[in-house]
Amino acid sequence: MLPYAPGARLVVRDEEWLVRRVDPSSDGGYMLSCDGVSELVRSRSAQFLTELEEQIVVLDPAKTELVNDSSSHFNSTFLYLEAHLRRSTPNDDRIHLGHRAVMNLVPYQLDPALQALRQPRQRILIADAVGLGKTLEAGILTTELIQRGRGQRILVITQKSMLTQFQKEFWSRFSIPLVRLDSVGLQRVRNNIPSNHNPFNYYDRTIISIDTLKSNLEYRNYLENAWWDIIIIDECHNVAARGHEDGLSRRARLARLLSGRSDTMILLSATPHDGSARSFASLMSLLDPTAISDPDDYTPEDYQHKGLVVRRFKKDIRDQVSEDFQERITEQLKQEASPQEEAAYEALLAIPFTQKGQHQGGKQQELQRIAMQKAIFSSPSAALDSTLRRIRLLEAKADATPDERKEVTALREFADALEKIDTPHFSKFQRIVAQLKSTGYGWEPTNASDRLVIFSERIETLNWLKQALPRALALKESSFELLHGQMSDTEQQDLVDRFGRKEDPVRVLLCSDVASEGLNLHYFCHRLVHFDLPWSLMVFQQRNGRVDRYGQKYQPRITYLFTSTNVEKIKGDLRILEILQTKDEQANKNLGDPACFLDVYDPDKEAAKVADLMAAGITPEEFDQKLDAAAASTSEPESADADNAGEWLLHLFAQAEATPAEEVAKPGTDFISEPPSLFGNKGVSSDYDFAKTALQQLSNPTPIADFTPVDSSQTLSLTAPLDLQERLRVSLPLEARDSGHRYTLTASREQMAAAIELARQAKAEDDTWPAVHYLWPQHPILEWLSERVLTAFGRHRAPVIQCQKMDEGSQAFILMGLIPNRKGQPLMIEWRVAVHSAGQWNLEAFPDFVARTGLGAGLLPNKDQKPDLSSLQANLPDAVTAMRKFMVDRQKTFSAEMDQRLAGTLAELEKLQGKQFEQLELRLFASQQAEQFKRTKREQRTQHIRKVFDEYRQWVQDTMTTEPQPFIQVLAAVTR
Repeated sequence: MLPYAPGARLVVRDEEWLVRRVDPSSDGGYMLSCDGVSELVRSRSAQFLTELEEQIVVLDPAKTELVNDSSSHFNSTFLYLEAHLRRSTPNDDRIHLGHRAVMNLVPYQLDPALQALRQPRQRILIADAVGLGKTLEAGILTTELIQRGRGQRILVITQKSMLTQFQKEFWSRFSIPLVRLDSVGLQRVRNNIPSNHNPFNYYDRTIISIDTLKSNLEYRNYLENAWWDIIIIDECHNVAARGHEDGLSRRARLARLLSGRSDTMILLSATPHDGSARSFASLMSLLDPTAISDPDDYTPEDYQHKGLVVRRFKKDIRDQVSEDFQERITEQLKQEASPQEEAAYEALLAIPFTQKGQHQGGKQQELQRIAMQKAIFSSPSAALDSTLRRIRLLEAKADATPDERKEVTALREFADALEKIDTPHFSKFQRIVAQLKSTGYGWEPTNASDRLVIFSERIETLNWLKQALPRALALKESSFELLHGQMSDTEQQDLVDRFGRKEDPVRVLLCSDVASEGLNLHYFCHRLVHFDLPWSLMVFQQRNGRVDRYGQKYQPRITYLFTSTNVEKIKGDLRILEILQTKDEQANKNLGDPACFLDVYDPDKEAAKVADLMAAGITPEEFDQKLDAAAASTSEPESADADNAGEWLLHLFAQAEATPAEEVAKPGTDFISEPPSLFGNKGVSSDYDFAKTALQQLSNPTPIADFTPVDSSQTLSLTAPLDLQERLRVSLPLEARDSGHRYTLTASREQMAAAIELARQAKAEDDTWPAVHYLWPQHPILEWLSERVLTAFGRHRAPVIQCQKMDEGSQAFILMGLIPNRKGQPLMIEWRVAVHSAGQWNLEAFPDFVARTGLGAGLLPNKDQKPDLSSLQANLPDAVTAMRKFMVDRQKTFSAEMDQRLAGTLAELEKLQGKQFEQLELRLFASQQAEQFKRTKREQRTQHIRKVFDEYRQWVQDTMTTEPQPFIQVLAAVTR
């Protein structure tokens, strides 16, 4: 039997402690995270290893000392009860707090959390389309797990350009602090902690880029010696295995390591595979290593009911988001090529490209031409750069062949033609300048709320635009900034922040495709220009998603630039790019995922496929038909290793029956359970009322902190005392901390949203974090207050209050019962009131008792009559006995239900393990290797399979098996 559980009171080293968390330790015992209760250790937190302590005594609830509460309106008691209520989130599959985050809640955003909470282990891939708010959905699930005591330690891994944005979103909207470990943050960590300390153990909640972990051996070693409650991998397609690779990349190996370092894993990506079954299987194996026996040959039936994936497109949730999503406007701007451009096209077609010194023609020759053609489709500057580099490469050869010398001559003619395309004769540029200046387009560059994003995949094009656009548009050079992948992580983050600040002079952001993944560019910007067209439908989707996304206030306006030419070969290829744009628009309106047309689900593969088709001489009409046929076949592949197997499987997994059929049609908001509260009435937030009352009570007679409540706005300002300062120093991001330790919190979501907007527009980098914090249960300051009021009555004591609505001669004991699993996590929490009246005991549900007696903060006057406690103390053991019997009965029922689920889960695991052994034998039978190698491989693979399944079985048993004896805590007594 587990001797400890959250909520239990212990005596360790002759001091009383309240158990906040129980974790198994590597020495076979437990690590207890505790808050001090007795006088000497009050306001202190500590961790104890049970194997190292000489004696740990669990206090008997029946021997709890009852004491009178002399505080005004029994505030100390109600604060004490409320703090316990806030720690008593049920371990169910409902939403209790996440819906209250600073966001305009839409029902579909709750679905990933609900789906994950219905599973024994919260591991899920959120694969919603670009712009639907995957970060918010991850925040909701993370919040729910934190409230259930399973989110103390969090690791977030994302792209380097996304570090600050993700960090701010989690802090500003969910009060989840993440310490940023970017290039600057890493140095800060080294300065703040001892050199031999693991930073992932020193900071409970961190965010770091995948590239930092990949390239830093020291930090990868730290990972192997750290454990988290939750790991979130953003843009997780970057850590998936590639279908065409036999081995795993460093990113994929790192993700596999991390998958075993956490109970909960949340993967985020709008494009979660490269089209192959192997790629998708690698992500599923991160979530559940037992699910797939053969990564190249599997079907949804392998784990259809595990609820590992949720995937929606805008079309799926359109009825919920009419006000939060604006229908975008798209326009194609076509311009006749200038004579100079036509000459360059002709010169390009005349180049006799060589391979290995020979000009042979055929597909390879065409692919070289198309690569150069792609550059000129971007800009003459990009094409000239590619041309000159090719010339330098060939001229550097000491033994150039005659064919290579001919190619150099043609390349020089092409370069001469490119140099003649000056600004007036660059037709696409002249067309976009005319459009930006036109009254019909309506762009107001002097209006800070009307900004512009221009995408190009070539850095040379972006550099040329940065020089040419200011002159053409009569704007200052400071109005233009360039965002590309060669910038450092902090430079990228700083520029994205600046673009979202209203007072910053930047008006036009020139972006390479590094900005097409995940970044929020829709603040003050609803216009986006594709200066060159991507050759990948996935890049179309990612680019447009920067402004066409959840929270966009204006109708997005997407502009595509096309050049018309009379050169037939070039005309056909340009028409193919027009078809790509049309398919993206078709998918946006009807299908959801544009990647189904090219059917390879990887941006680089898509671009290569388009180039191959062009090189093969496909006509625009044939290209159009091929894409339509691919989209039609996506729903019915012949086998799991078909080109589109990844998306087909993803679609079916996302539609799997992970949710009871009768609940599928219900909106997520139907599964919200508002937690009970003894505070807040007449329009006053329970969080504000609780915080204000706690500070007032804790400041009697000695002030705990300098604080100022403002009832009219429900805001609270306080200067953190020393113990809170130390707490915030190791938990809050540096940017969220105040140098004077003064913090202002508001209970109003509207005020908090306004503070986020104001901070985003700040001129100085230090001011881009909201000056106001969100006053709700998850904020570290409220957590600190809750811990302080829990120790108000001292060692092994519970308060007594008086209520005139109690029956004459009756007594009531407010009790909490908790049943943990083998890991010490609460599986069931029950609040009951043992009422003793006329010689009989009755257990009443706590909410019913509160409603019957009118208990509530500020509602009961304390006349300081000090009732006789001897009778209450004498009856307390019987109250505890009644509660224990009730909890034992509940435990038996609950345990029977859990045992049934456990048996089904273990049976399924046995079946899956057998299937993996079967697949192993089939592969070995088909192998042509020598028997000795087969035996070695069989032994290694068998050991690996057994290890994976044994570890998973143990986790399932420890998580789903209840302890036989409940923990009982006496919270308060009520008399007349």
